[in-house]
Amino acid sequence: MKFWDGTRVLVTGGAGFLGSHLVEALRNRGCGDVFVPRSREYDLVQQEAVKRVFRDARPNIVIHLAARVGGIEANRQNPGRFFYENLMMGAQLMEEARTSGVRKFVAISTICAYPKYTPVPFKEDDLWNGYPEETNAPYGMAKKMLLVQAQAYRQQYDFSAITLFPVNLYGPHDNFDLQTSHVIPAMIRKFVEARRRGDPEVVLWGTGKATREFLFVRDAAEGVLLAAERYDNMEPVNIGAGFEISIADLAALIAKLTRYSGRIVWDASRPDGQPRRCLDVSRAEKEFGFRATTPFEEGLRETVAWYETAHA
Repeated sequence: MKFWDGTRVLVTGGAGFLGSHLVEALRNRGCGDVFVPRSREYDLVQQEAVKRVFRDARPNIVIHLAARVGGIEANRQNPGRFFYENLMMGAQLMEEARTSGVRKFVAISTICAYPKYTPVPFKEDDLWNGYPEETNAPYGMAKKMLLVQAQAYRQQYDFSAITLFPVNLYGPHDNFDLQTSHVIPAMIRKFVEARRRGDPEVVLWGTGKATREFLFVRDAAEGVLLAAERYDNMEPVNIGAGFEISIADLAALIAKLTRYSGRIVWDASRPDGQPRRCLDVSRAEKEFGFRATTPFEEGLRETVAWYETAHA
């Protein structure tokens, strides 16, 4: 708790999904000076807006969560935008943090930065052993540059920047827009709406054979803050739960939790994305004592309940 006493923290993306939970966790730790820039006031793709946010926030610590992000279709439709905007946000924020004398920069990258055929479980040492899965490679590569920049700045300027690679997140307040959402919120919405309408079937993308790992959002916020408090090294660190589940098994579980009893139909003409995703999370536990604590079904149940209440 003492780490945050008298500390001014800039949290980009602090009004978003992970950000809102992280800001709440910061305040629970006694951090009373948290600055959350809103995109309508600060377009962090633009250099002048980045300079202005540092003048206004005067941060000691920056936690960079902001990203232009979406599911498979959003990535397919916006590869150039996702690459450019994520690259520019990260590069300009870290440079301004360095020149402003920020004490520590916590960069949040993405699991999409890993090579398409990374051996499972994904180890941080495998990050550069191939090209990311094609549908989200521009986004993944742009966010991967945070690691390159952090390591270069530590080497040349002795700047304290760390880079974290969280797995797919889920939980209350997620994005449930079917055009931009990730797999769990998209499935929850589809099954709930199908149950309410009495639809006999729900069509889902791909074959269902791909696997994913998921981390409850409050666990992710705790992992980021533990890293900020305890970790100061150039090596990247995975933040995850250390398990994988097939998309077909995930769909069956969400159908059960949403009380949908119709058929699940797979549209194999749609992409599966990366074949498998599961992280080696041993470095996070060893370096700063993080381990996910929320059982997957329990977290899903809470997420479904939140969605059903918020969209009654």
